[in-house]
Formats: sequence, C-alpha cells, structure tokens
Amino acid sequence: GSGQGMCMRANKFSHIRAALVYNDEIAKLSREHNDANVICIGSRFASSENAIKWINIFINTQFSEGRHRQRVDKISQST
Repeated sequence: GSGQGMCMRANKFSHIRAALVYNDEIAKLSREHNDANVICIGSRFASSENAIKWINIFINTQFSEGRHRQRVDKISQST
C-alpha cells in the first residue's frame, strides 16, 4: 500500500539501494544523489500516470558522483 514495507525489505539485500518514490523530485534525487537501483512506489498513494512518470524520471537520471560517491560507498560497506 504505502511502499515503505517493500522498500525496507528490498534494502535487506546486498547491493540493493531501494528508494521510496512519491513525487518527481524524489524520483530524480534518489538516483542523482543516492544511486538508487530499485524504485518503490506505494499503490495507495500514486496514480498509474504518476507511477509511469516517476519510473521514467528514475531510469533516465544518472548518478551525479562527486560528493555523493562517499555516502553511497558507506551504504554499500554496511551491508
């Protein structure tokens, strides 16, 4: 329903960086700043149109590297 449980479960697997996406900006930032590789969208809080839009934003956004690389590396080490 909310997508939160799906996201929490997905992040238990090594090399998974799942993000709960609920708007355009979060779809972009989850990839750009956190290099998320799995998108989670709550079915109770998103229309089909928004979900498709967020998926397209997510897959078409590149990781910006730079200062964000250190954070992603720390996340990867802790799993």
